[in-house]
Amino acid sequence: MRYSPAMSTTRVRTVTWDDPAVTAPAFTAGPGLEVLRRSLAGAFPPSPMAQLMGLELVDAAPGTAVFAADPGEHLYNPSGVVHGGFAATILDSAVGCAVYTTVEGGDTYTTIELKVNYVKAITTATGRVRATGRVLHRGRRTVVAEGRLEDASGRLLAHATTTCLVIPA
Repeated sequence: MRYSPAMSTTRVRTVTWDDPAVTAPAFTAGPGLEVLRRSLAGAFPPSPMAQLMGLELVDAAPGTAVFAADPGEHLYNPSGVVHGGFAATILDSAVGCAVYTTVEGGDTYTTIELKVNYVKAITTATGRVRATGRVLHRGRRTVVAEGRLEDASGRLLAHATTTCLVIPA
């Protein structure tokens, strides 16, 4: 059967965000951990990507960052499960921000490599998920971190490793 607009059950999702060019300078104004803690306290709006995908920074400590999200059907792929890009994005946010907790004021970082292993399909029935990133090794210019994406019961949904490059001010 060929799809026709008459079969549509269209939904609408509106996303708003703040201009990242306005908030970006504040993210290099201090040490990464301090910036993330200020973000947790509401000093900065969520990034456009966080707004788009519903990601929420929920904790930051030295070498660790935690994000949470409620996977919605707007994230589904044609197979009827949440697209793998959602798991990759929340894990990349968690491991990247874990790395960011280790940088000095004015420094930043970028991802060199991200590897994601998918363990279990995610659907709306999965409920709220948490991605925890932890730094494994901090070198002078490169940082290696790992992340776990789990459901509310602690079941592993996906895991990742990353290597990031620290970019001095």
